[in-house]
Amino acid sequence: MSEAVVDELRRRGWEVAAHDLYAEGFAPLLSAEETGTVGPAAAALDPQVALHRAEVAELDALVFVHPNWWGMSPAVLTGWVQRVLAPGVAYKLGTAEGEPAGLLRAGRALVLNTSDTPAERETGEFGDPLERIWSACVLPYVGVDDVRRVVFRTVVNSSDAQRATWLEQARQQAAALSRP
Repeated sequence: MSEAVVDELRRRGWEVAAHDLYAEGFAPLLSAEETGTVGPAAAALDPQVALHRAEVAELDALVFVHPNWWGMSPAVLTGWVQRVLAPGVAYKLGTAEGEPAGLLRAGRALVLNTSDTPAERETGEFGDPLERIWSACVLPYVGVDDVRRVVFRTVVNSSDAQRATWLEQARQQAAALSRP
């Protein structure tokens, strides 16, 4: 799905910084030195984190593609959020009690999730935790106001035809990023 999105964006002339956090061996563990929230984060000692911070500061849009694991993103992506969307990079916070000011210029984001949980159960029983995480907690905090999310489900019993349809829908969602 990620490859389909990247291909679509590049086909439309977008410059894309694409990352497969697992393939890159991204270290998701937040160090004690990285846990501050009020003052600007210290310069990243990890060159990979420094690269991702520099890239995210310049993006026009963000795209996240991940499975729903226990109502959360995979640990590597959670660690990426914690280490890359750092104070002074993605937001600023004057006081611990204050409202954040988002610093990212990316005003929109696309989140594509796969899931094995039926929609009725996800929303009715669990309250759709990934919707809350991305649309209420993470992305507005860093200044992203336009959050678009699509869930492709259920993966475990999907057919080849269904997965091909999902890839086309992912491409369409990527193409729509250029439209407000």
